[in-house]
Amino acid sequence: MSRILVVEDELHLAEGLRFNLEAEGYQVELAESGEVALERLAAGPGSFDAMILDIMLPGKDGFAVISELRQAGEFLPTLILTARGHPEDVLKGFAAGADDYLTKPFELAILIARMRGLLRRRRWLEASLEASLAAPRAEPQKTDAFVFGDKSVNFDSLELRVRERVLQITLMEAKVLSYLVHHEGKPVSRKALLEDVWDLREDTDTRAIDNFIVRLRRYIEDDPGKPRHLLTVRGVGYRFVASPAPER
Repeated sequence: MSRILVVEDELHLAEGLRFNLEAEGYQVELAESGEVALERLAAGPGSFDAMILDIMLPGKDGFAVISELRQAGEFLPTLILTARGHPEDVLKGFAAGADDYLTKPFELAILIARMRGLLRRRRWLEASLEASLAAPRAEPQKTDAFVFGDKSVNFDSLELRVRERVLQITLMEAKVLSYLVHHEGKPVSRKALLEDVWDLREDTDTRAIDNFIVRLRRYIEDDPGKPRHLLTVRGVGYRFVASPAPER
């Protein structure tokens, strides 16, 4: 039975989520603040399978919670809840490490469907890891991976390899890289990223996108200040280059 941590300071909403999620067969624990959530997660690493995280919390907000988890190497599948009309919160949440989002007010059926999707992905990744450990000498399986230079990104296992380093990336980071890779060599507008990747169709402060790209550059560029793979196209957006020309 999957265990879900619901981090929500509005008691009526938290209790409503617990009641309906338990009716779906999940075990649910509530946390009314970011500090309490971090304490519960630290006390029992691996004891939860997913988290529903409100952005607006007393004390440490949702952004701080997910950032601290990520820095600690904890990639718990997380669905963030954000106020309607604040798409910047969505982008900031994804940059911090969230996997999915819903805006308030939301339909319960949609939240449950999103949660099922996150839990399915978690089980699939765990099964893939167990299979690879059980048969390390088996023939390598075809994976949804892309190699560029001395780097590679595996969109199945959400791993980015930079020479000897292996970085775990979030689902949204993988989606952004996948979108840019599939448009390799072509300018990709910020509007396209908003609509096709983040599913946002409102006027949004594009600085949130730019900050997200800065984060990705820190992963894949030897010198993030002088990017060679993830280039800025002035007045448009970005362009991914798999094999940049040799530096002179």
